[in-house]
Amino acid sequence: MLTPPRTIVRREAGLYALERALQRRGFRYVAGADEAGRGACAGPLVAAAAILPEGRRGEIDGLADSKLLTPASRERVYDEVVARALAYAVVVIPAEEVDARGLHVCNLAAMRRALASLTTRPEYVLTDGFGVDGLDVPGLAVWKGDRVAACVAAASVLAKVTRDRIMVELDETYPAYGFAEHKGYITPEHTAALREHGPCREHRFSYVNVATVSGRDGSPPRARRPAPVVGHAAAADLPDALFSDIRDMPSGDVAGASEEGPDEPMERFWAPGSTVGVALGERPRPPAPVGEDVVMEGGER
Repeated sequence: MLTPPRTIVRREAGLYALERALQRRGFRYVAGADEAGRGACAGPLVAAAAILPEGRRGEIDGLADSKLLTPASRERVYDEVVARALAYAVVVIPAEEVDARGLHVCNLAAMRRALASLTTRPEYVLTDGFGVDGLDVPGLAVWKGDRVAACVAAASVLAKVTRDRIMVELDETYPAYGFAEHKGYITPEHTAALREHGPCREHRFSYVNVATVSGRDGSPPRARRPAPVVGHAAAADLPDALFSDIRDMPSGDVAGASEEGPDEPMERFWAPGSTVGVALGERPRPPAPVGEDVVMEGGER
C-alpha cells in the first residue's frame, strides 16, 4: 500500500493543494466525504462522497464549502459537480433511523456507505472533521475539510443541495413548520411551530427541543411518532414522494433498500425493542442496513 504524504499543506495554498499533494504521491483517485443535517431537529441526515478528475478538469468555478455559498450558487456548483465528477454518491438516512441508532452512528455509516458506493474505487479518502472507520483505504480527517479540500467541498454541496430539496418537498406535506425556510434547523419560528402544533413524523424525537414539546422533557424519547395525517404521505410512501428529483438526476441511479426494486416502496427502519418509527397500529418491520434506503451513484467518465 502506498504511504500517505508527509508534505505540509497550508490552508492558504488553496482548495486543490491537498489533493494535488496526494496525487503527486501516487494517490490518483482521492475521494471526499461530507454530510448535511447533523444539527437539524427535523428531516433526514444526508451524506455524500465525490471523486474529482485530476488537474484542470477537476477545477470547478465557485466551488467552496456549501455553507459559504448562496442557494443559487450551490445549485450551479451542484450541477457542475454532477457533470464533472469521476464518481459521486449520495445517501439519505431518514429521521426515525437517526432516532433509533443515534446521530453519530448514522453519520459514520452514511459516509461509509457513500464511499463504498462510488463506482470508481478511491485510493485515498478525505473526510470533514473526523475519520470514518471500516475503510480499507488510507484516509485523513481534515478540520474544516470542506474549506481546504476540493473533493470534500464537492461532497458538501451534493449533500446540502440534496437535503435542501428534500426539505422543500417536506414543506409541501407539512406546511405548518416552515421546512422550506429553515430546512429543519432550530430557529425561533420553528420552535414556535413546534410548540403550537407539536412534532410531525419528520422530526427527530431524540433531540431535546422535540422531546420537550412531545412531553418527554429531554428524557431518552421512546414516544411513538404521530400517525400520518389524512391526505399526507404514509411512511412507506415517503421515499417515492421525497426522492423523485434524485431519481431524475442525470448520471444517477437509485438503489432501494429491499429487493423489490427502486420503484417499489422501500423498507422503513425499526430498532428491535423500540417504538421509534412505529405509528400506533403499525406492525414493526425488520430493519434495513443503515444508509441503504437511498443511494445515488454517478458513473465513470
